[in-house]
Amino acid sequence: MNAGRRARPARDDGGLRSAVVVNPVKVADLARLRRTVNDALAAAGWPEPLWYETSVEDPGRGQTEAAVEAGVEVVFACGGDGTVMSCVSALVGTDVALAVLPQGTGNLLAANLGLSTDLAAGLQVAVERGRRRLDVGEVDGRYFTVMAGMGFDAQMLAATSEATKARIGWPAYVVGAARHLRDRPMRVSIRVDDRPPVRRRARSVLVANVGRLQGGIRLLSEAEPDDGWLDVAVLTPRSLRDWLSLGWAVMRRRGRVPRMEVFRGRRVLVTASRAQPRELDGDLIAPGRRLRAVIRPKALWLCVPQPERARDLAVDADRAAERGEQLVEEARRE
Repeated sequence: MNAGRRARPARDDGGLRSAVVVNPVKVADLARLRRTVNDALAAAGWPEPLWYETSVEDPGRGQTEAAVEAGVEVVFACGGDGTVMSCVSALVGTDVALAVLPQGTGNLLAANLGLSTDLAAGLQVAVERGRRRLDVGEVDGRYFTVMAGMGFDAQMLAATSEATKARIGWPAYVVGAARHLRDRPMRVSIRVDDRPPVRRRARSVLVANVGRLQGGIRLLSEAEPDDGWLDVAVLTPRSLRDWLSLGWAVMRRRGRVPRMEVFRGRRVLVTASRAQPRELDGDLIAPGRRLRAVIRPKALWLCVPQPERARDLAVDADRAAERGEQLVEEARRE
């Protein structure tokens, strides 16, 4: 897509050119957010960022492409999962880094970073210039950083209202999940790389680049964001008891999770007997019978907490948040 676009050299004064791609629907006070971000970056010696607002017609990809063309070196994605995913789609293959300023209630990439909805931490992580080149997954020309899914996980997302998420946060997904626990399984064929396909009666198939779910729960302990592999989780619970056993094992971080099989590969094709709901990074896409995913190794620069080479992206996130609060307070005093 944007393989030929490269960021310009950093400014001589040490500050980086940046842009904020913001979903105004997710922000309670856009003017205040703008002042906070501008002042904090100025206190860090960065020039004032460019600002782009998303729309229903373009949730962030076009705005991010415009920012890249303008020569920025960092793009702040300020919104929920849909905003982040749209920004990622425009940054894959470029040298421009993505920084996450979460504003949604269930930002999956932020959960894997350990940043939750902490604006100050997101700013500080970018300013400290911790960088990590991550893999991304690709589905039909669209990209995901955390996971793609077919079946129950997408049903859960569809059943969770924005109003409930705004009121209680990520536990709203539990309410949505409860509505579909007793739904019938789907018949799927799963082909990983060139291996023979396996057939299952599954409730959900997740193709993951990173292993955490909403609330920071780690589903796939071996999944790493830069190992060049996709981890495939096939969930096959048949009863409420099976769901409880599976959930308990995940919460307890046990090595073996009942009613869950895990495969690993670089190309994954999931084919269902009938059209199923599907999602990318917590954002619903059109239902379909197929989910075809491939890995794009080290295709995205991401701003991460220091030390940037740690296996777990959430390392030092709390300290980054503390330093970020100091940066914001310093900016307010000036």
